[in-house]
Amino acid sequence: MSAFEYLLLMGACVLITLPLELFFRARVYRRWRTVLWALVPVIVVFCLWDVVAIARDHWVYNPRFVTGIHLGNLPLEELVFFIVIPLCALLSYEAVGTVLTAVRKRVRPESPPRPDSSPRPAGQPRPQEHADRRSESGGGDER
Repeated sequence: MSAFEYLLLMGACVLITLPLELFFRARVYRRWRTVLWALVPVIVVFCLWDVVAIARDHWVYNPRFVTGIHLGNLPLEELVFFIVIPLCALLSYEAVGTVLTAVRKRVRPESPPRPDSSPRPAGQPRPQEHADRRSESGGGDER
């Protein structure tokens, strides 16, 4: 195992989800302000969580599997993880939404025609109107 293996894995995650942006029109990379609003809270909360957990020795990182680049006591790989995985999740979410919208537009169940909505010659009453007129006139049998 290489010290760069984890970073390569994160790069692969971005490459695998890149077609979602290109072919399914996820439009995540085009809306960078929205992406920042979504990512920054996640990055801040989980980085603080990790910094505290590392400082309290709740978990450690094997130096053989990280690059050795740290931001405080936080390995670079952990920060990259907190950026890449939520970004991939946003890409997946937006792509699924795009596909579902397209499917809904294509497969719209046709509603059955209403009985009173068929075209009639001018002056001809609808069946219900005809029945109402007979009842108003006393059943329609009077002449």
